[in-house]
Amino acid sequence: YKAEGVVEDVANRIVDHIRPGPYRLYWDSLMTTMDIIETFEENCCVMRYTTAGQLWNIIAPREFVDFSYTTSYEDGLLTCGISLDYGEVRPNCVRGFNHPCGWFCVPLKDYPSHSLLTGYIQTELRGMLPQSAVDTAMASTLASFYSDLKKALKT
Repeated sequence: YKAEGVVEDVANRIVDHIRPGPYRLYWDSLMTTMDIIETFEENCCVMRYTTAGQLWNIIAPREFVDFSYTTSYEDGLLTCGISLDYGEVRPNCVRGFNHPCGWFCVPLKDYPSHSLLTGYIQTELRGMLPQSAVDTAMASTLASFYSDLKKALKT
């Protein structure tokens, strides 16, 4: 899946809200837990997080364990990740898997107080789900992601 949108803020502040850390749980309505399991350096960690059920719980809560890395990229920032096979799955969750994915955030040249945020998401929710349900949930989730992020950045 690819998501793209203009966000009114600078790239550093936007990425601070997206990457693992104290902001993410505060604003992301899909995320229900997030724990940093191991930190390798300031912008590199392994995190475990759960997501809420979707589509009236047709899609049960999912748990992911991802390696995450954030770095400067050209004029902006890149935060990327991939799932790891790690530990036991929490009760009442299905372990999902993220193939290489990432968010690119670059300032708009003509509007330096705005940034273009582009996400590439390759996720396997796993479990017995029809692809049409996954596609519907992902579309809704990504729209909510931008809306929730924009609200959080205004506070």
